Amino acid sequence: MTLCAVFFDLGGVILRTEYQAPRERLAERLNMTYEDLSKVVFDGETARKASIGEMSVVEHWLAVTRKLRLPASEMESIRTEFFAGDVIDRDLLAFIRSLRPRYKTGLISNAWGDMRDYIVKNQFDNAFDTLIISAEIGMMKPQPEVYQLALKRAQVEAKEAAFVDDMPKNVEAANALGMHGIIFRDPAQVKENLKALMNHR
Repeated sequence: MTLCAVFFDLGGVILRTEYQAPRERLAERLNMTYEDLSKVVFDGETARKASIGEMSVVEHWLAVTRKLRLPASEMESIRTEFFAGDVIDRDLLAFIRSLRPRYKTGLISNAWGDMRDYIVKNQFDNAFDTLIISAEIGMMKPQPEVYQLALKRAQVEAKEAAFVDDMPKNVEAANALGMHGIIFRDPAQVKENLKALMNHR
């Protein structure tokens, strides 16, 4: 086995909620639990539609604001506060950049339609050869077609690719195709797992 490409998830891997306090404060103010607030944002029908490009991000957030029984004028402040504890792992991005040009690097993310702009604005689009964003392709992990598209764009076979994700079902789907799935627990563990794959000939 020769490893030729490494794909990474974004949310929960490169972009993580490191500080729960802002979201906890928001939930408390709304008389909700942290978990219930997260479900309203991420698990509803409008979140699913936004994730496959059938609804705009603004439409989704307006729906969230309505569910929270708040006026539309509060949408932007709710959105900002909800994500205030999220941090981009610049060290992990530096590691991903260090893999190039020896390995192709790619992103495979279940994300809404504003994600590409976010990545460009935060200047880490150049860490990847390919970006697969669910809202742009109309499909979400763990659908096998998502991984197949990523492999096709990177011009590698499944057995030549590793995939890092924090969701076991997404890793299992990659493994089922013959990719080398790695469940993300922390950056140090992922680096060790990838280095072991890279040294395996």
